[in-house]
Amino acid sequence: MGSFSLWHWLIVLVVVLLVFGTKKLRNIGSDLGGAVKGFKDGIKSGDDEKKPDQLADKVGVTVEGEVKDKQRS
Repeated sequence: MGSFSLWHWLIVLVVVLLVFGTKKLRNIGSDLGGAVKGFKDGIKSGDDEKKPDQLADKVGVTVEGEVKDKQRS
């Protein structure tokens, strides 16, 4: 019941390659990499927009709004 041996991992790898194929796995990998890069860029640009000195200028500002439709989640 310990960790899997090298042979177990090789068999799993062969089964995954047979099921998905190398082209689909390559596309999944590039899509996942692009999503991670986009997430990192979004986090980085989000940090730039909300600097503490910029937030200090907005103290006391009232934003008015109206809820049009309430959705349950």
